[in-house]
Amino acid sequence: MRRFIFVVMLSFSAAFIGCNKTTEQPQTLPAGAHVHADGTVHVGDHGAVHDVDGWCVEHEVMEKICSLCSSKAAAEFKKNGDWCKEHDRAESQCFICDPSRKEKSIAQYEAQYGKKPPKNPQ
Repeated sequence: MRRFIFVVMLSFSAAFIGCNKTTEQPQTLPAGAHVHADGTVHVGDHGAVHDVDGWCVEHEVMEKICSLCSSKAAAEFKKNGDWCKEHDRAESQCFICDPSRKEKSIAQYEAQYGKKPPKNPQ
């Protein structure tokens, strides 16, 4: 009987010792998300890639006014009559209708930060 109790106790001990090993699962980020240097995760309304300088890398406009990422910005552009219905974005940010608008957007970033905006790695 003592032997039986010893075997049972040994089995439970082995099970608990083996179970205390924790494996940390890698955090799965949503598509287009990135982690800032301070550890915060950032992703736009629909998962666009952004940069810490406030540049929407995917859409090549300042992040706070990106009509494709920010539903708040989109609502403001629509309210002000600045909306391209054909391409579902702010008319002033519709590079499809007028490619020269992209140059203006990039110039805004360069004026604020004194450097070229980051490129989309994709």
